[in-house]
Amino acid sequence: MRHDDTPAPYPGDMEILERDLTPTEAHVLVGCLRTAGIPADAGDTNLVQAHSLIAVAVGGAKVRVPREHLAEAREVLAAFRRGDFALDDDFDVGSAPG
Repeated sequence: MRHDDTPAPYPGDMEILERDLTPTEAHVLVGCLRTAGIPADAGDTNLVQAHSLIAVAVGGAKVRVPREHLAEAREVLAAFRRGDFALDDDFDVGSAPG
C-alpha cells in the first residue's frame, strides 16, 4: 500500500536477479536498482539475518525484479559489481549536491 491507501500497481512477474547475498548487500542492491527506476525487492533477508546457519539452505538473500526490467537490472548489477557506485573513503556527505 502507498501512503494514500491505494494499492501500488502490479509490477509484473518477478524474477530473481541475484541470490546468495547477505541481507545488507541485497538491500543496497535494491536501493541502486530503485534509484535507476527499476522496481525491485529483497527476499529472505529477515530469514537469513535471523537464522544465518540455514542461509545456505535457502540460497541466501535474493533480489527480485519484474521480468520486463531484467535486462536493464543486469546492467545495474554489473555496474554494482564493478564498484561504480562506491564512495571514496574520504567522501563528505555534507558536500553532496542536492
